[in-house]
Amino acid sequence: MVNLIWVILFVAGIIFAAINGTMDQVNKAVFDGAKEAVAICIGLMSVLVFWLGLMKVAEEGGILKGLSGLMGPLVRRLFPEVPKDHPAMGYILSNMSANLFGLGNAATPMGIKAMEELKRLNGGKDEATRSMITLLAINTASITLIPTTVISIRLNYGSVSPTEIVGTTILATACSTAGALLIDRYFHYRRTRKKGV
Repeated sequence: MVNLIWVILFVAGIIFAAINGTMDQVNKAVFDGAKEAVAICIGLMSVLVFWLGLMKVAEEGGILKGLSGLMGPLVRRLFPEVPKDHPAMGYILSNMSANLFGLGNAATPMGIKAMEELKRLNGGKDEATRSMITLLAINTASITLIPTTVISIRLNYGSVSPTEIVGTTILATACSTAGALLIDRYFHYRRTRKKGV
């Protein structure tokens, strides 16, 4: 569906430019955008490689395991229907840890694996479970301590102080996570109440 929307927007833009006689501006924008996209990707890669390497060092040093141990009791309360030693719990903890350090690209594969394990736990059914919905809400609104991607973008564009957003990022993501969890719990409560009636 998203691909169809992009195609419609792209075709509509070209038709509009052809009617208005601004195809030269479209061509310029396409080439400038492509050049800028490559520059941003290379800049992002360097920062992400650094933080992913740091995350690997933290994993080898046992820091992530310690962090998972600290987060374990909270995560078990958020996902009460997932058994403690189930593989899904490990993937959920890894996903949350990666998001905590602003490594969305590293968090995504862990989130996908967690969803696969949660689906397996649900007997392979296509219907989303409470745990799947909660994981999606937390992953989308995740609290972030170090917004590495945004810092690297600010570095690429010559920001004088690229890390000054850390405090506001922590506050904003803490609010978004709290909001996501409250909404998730509210709708779960409504669903269980309707089933009980």
